[in-house]
Amino acid sequence: MPRDPKQSRILVLDDDAFMLTLLVRMFGQLGYTQVMPCSSGEEALRQIQQPSAAIELILLDINMPGMDGVEFIRQLVACRYTGHVALVSGESSRILESVEKLLRAHHLASLGHLQKPVGLEQLRGLMQQLTSHKGNGATHSAAARCDDPEKLRAAIANGELINHYQPQVTLTTGELVGVESLVRWQHGGDALIYPDRFITLAAEHGLISDLTRAVLAAAMRQAKLWALAGHNLPVAVNVSMDDLTALDFPDVAASLAASAGVDPCMITLEITEGQVMKQLSTALDVISRLRLKRFRLAIDDFGTGHSSLAQLRDLPFDELKVDRSFVHGASADTSLQAICSASLRMAQQLKLHVVAEGVEDQSDWNLLREMGCDVAQGYFIARPMPGEKLLAWIDDWSARRPKASATA
Repeated sequence: MPRDPKQSRILVLDDDAFMLTLLVRMFGQLGYTQVMPCSSGEEALRQIQQPSAAIELILLDINMPGMDGVEFIRQLVACRYTGHVALVSGESSRILESVEKLLRAHHLASLGHLQKPVGLEQLRGLMQQLTSHKGNGATHSAAARCDDPEKLRAAIANGELINHYQPQVTLTTGELVGVESLVRWQHGGDALIYPDRFITLAAEHGLISDLTRAVLAAAMRQAKLWALAGHNLPVAVNVSMDDLTALDFPDVAASLAASAGVDPCMITLEITEGQVMKQLSTALDVISRLRLKRFRLAIDDFGTGHSSLAQLRDLPFDELKVDRSFVHGASADTSLQAICSASLRMAQQLKLHVVAEGVEDQSDWNLLREMGCDVAQGYFIARPMPGEKLLAWIDDWSARRPKASATA
C-alpha cells in the first residue's frame, strides 16, 4: 500500500450529508485528498467494484436507511473486498463491538470504531493505525492471490511458510518468559500474507495438518537455536481441530521434538476454544496423550466460544489465554473489565497459568498487573518478529522494561 496520503483512496459511507462533508474536510486537513463520499450502500458498492478502485479504507456508518452497515459488510464479503474497515457511529459501544466481531469473523481487516461526533485527533489516530497496519509487510495484491489451494500446497512443500514470534513477559517484572509462534506466508519477494488470508483455504482443502506440522517443526528448530544462544524460551504453537482428531498427532509432535532436540515441556500447544468439543472422545484421546508426552496445553481465545467451563472441567489444560477482545481497553470499559477479572479469578482458582493477549498500551498493562495476571502479550511489548530479530529485541526491551513494569 502506498504511504503517501495523497495516494491513499478512502471511501466514507454515511447517510448524513453534513457528516460526509465534515469527514471529507477533516481528511483533507490530514493530507488525504482521494476521499469518496457515499450516502448509500448501493452507491458505495458501485465505487468499490470499479476495476481501478483500490480502496484502502472504508469508514462505515452502521445505522442507515435502506442497506444498513451489517448488510453492507455482507456485500463486502461477497465482492471480496481486501482493504480495511473502520466503523463510525453514534450507536452504543456494545453494538459497535458486536459489529467489529462480525468484521473479524468475515476475515475483514477492522481498524475499530470512532464514536460520533468525530474529532480531528480521533481521525488522526485512526489513520496512524492504518499506517501501522500498512507497514507490517502485508500486501493486498498478495492477499488477493492466495485463493488457490495448489499454490498453498506448494508453499508448504517449498518452505514458504515462515514463523514470526511474539514475546510474552511477566507482569510483575517484565521478564521474557516465552513466545508465541505466528505463521506467515512469504509470497514472492518481500510480500507477507497473514494467516487470516489462508487458514480458511487450508481448512477447506485438507491442508491444515500439513501446515501445522510445518509451523511446529520450524518453531522447534528456532527454539533450539535460541537455546544454543543461551535463551531457553518456551514456544507456543496453535493447533487445529484436524490435529486434535488425528490419532497419530501426539507421535508426530514427539518425533518432531526429538528431531529438533527440544524437550516437549518447552512447547505449548494452543487450542482455540470452540474447536475441542466437536469430537470430544477423539480430542480427549489426543490431548491426554500429548500431556503424557509432556507437551503443555493452553486454551486460546478464552471467553469467545460456547463451552468454556465444560472444557476447563474435562480437559487437562495448563494455561488459559484471555482473548484480546476482553483485554485491550478494559481499563475504560466496565463490561470488559468484569469479564477479564472473572476469567482471571477462575483460572487462578483452577491453578492455571494465565496469559493476557492484546496488551496494547500502558493502561492495559497496569490493569492486568493490578488484577494479578501472570503474563502479558501484545503490541505494547512487541509486535511479532522473525526469530533472528528476537535477541536484538531482548536488548531493547531490557531498556524499556523498568518503566513498562512500573505501576502507574
